[in-house]
Amino acid sequence: MNRVSKFRVAFLLLALSVAGLVVVVREHRPSFLRPDLHSMAYVTTAGGLVAVVDLVKNSTIARVSVGPDASDLRAHPSLKEIWGVSPAGGYVWVLDASNNQVKTKISIGGSPYSIEFSRNAKLAYITSTTGNSLLAIDCTTKQVVARASTGSQPVAARVTPDGKSVLVVNHRDSTLTIHDSRTLMLQAAVPVISAPDDVAILPDGAIAFVMSRSNNKLSVVDLKRGVPLANLELAGNPSQMILKPDGGELYVLSPESHGLQAINTWTHEVGDYVVLGSAPTRAALLGDTGTLFVSDAVAGTVAQLDIVNRRLSSDGPVPAGQSPGALCFDPGEKPRLLLVLSEASGYLSVVRISSDRATALLTMIPVGESPREIVTKMF
Repeated sequence: MNRVSKFRVAFLLLALSVAGLVVVVREHRPSFLRPDLHSMAYVTTAGGLVAVVDLVKNSTIARVSVGPDASDLRAHPSLKEIWGVSPAGGYVWVLDASNNQVKTKISIGGSPYSIEFSRNAKLAYITSTTGNSLLAIDCTTKQVVARASTGSQPVAARVTPDGKSVLVVNHRDSTLTIHDSRTLMLQAAVPVISAPDDVAILPDGAIAFVMSRSNNKLSVVDLKRGVPLANLELAGNPSQMILKPDGGELYVLSPESHGLQAINTWTHEVGDYVVLGSAPTRAALLGDTGTLFVSDAVAGTVAQLDIVNRRLSSDGPVPAGQSPGALCFDPGEKPRLLLVLSEASGYLSVVRISSDRATALLTMIPVGESPREIVTKMF
């Protein structure tokens, strides 16, 4: 790249940053009225680092070493803490959001893979893939208070809406195990599709849907009786499930089939199919608007789908960097920004989504090599 081209790229990034800062200042005006209020994003990157992004200053303000292979990431609902796991290190780490320092590392005696908080946020549930176990950690004392055996290679834990049970997806033996949320005692083991990866639970806690990223089928499970109901045929291998807030529909993304399928959760039937782009991979639903934002890893864009009318926005897709992946909304009560990780270029793309203005890319913030997961927190 010659000197003139480099100057043009640098100038473009500077212009985007200035324009983005102006808009972010407007969208997050309460943050300036209250100096003690912070709007932050936390991003896992290569090398076991977490990038801390100030969404008001529009910049990465810290890079914190949390250990090898940082993967799953969760913001604690009430404490000023960000929780994550280090499978290679064999521990759960807790980042103090007030000073961007690692507060503690909790050894679990295996390879932690996923995190889920209890409904009252007093416990953190951790799956250990090598230990074939589910653990409960007291969020105050940071001590392991319960442990139970699961199926083989548990990869995800999800709490039921009533908070009474924890569902564990066991990848190797293709089961969904149901555990008591207080004692972790095993209540049932339900056979599901091969190599399952994730589970979605209806708001009434009666039915669960289990997907596999290597299988074009979706298992339907009756949680009350602990039995499988059906295996639904999909157009392609899914990458993510998104449940409509009222639980009436489940949306299943499939990069290889270039679109999304809608599942009727009451009749357990596969419904409408919508073509979205080249490789729709990750999505986030803005519930009050009915708009589903979908990142396309091949096209480098984010599409907007009206889930009610099954229509893509007439404005067209929004550029979001190279290989956009994980995405989420800003932590405000009424989100006005969409945050998208550009995995190939190492940027966090900030997209305006406010209803009174056109959706547009505001700025791109460098966060580090190969960003994978993102959470936000306001405190």
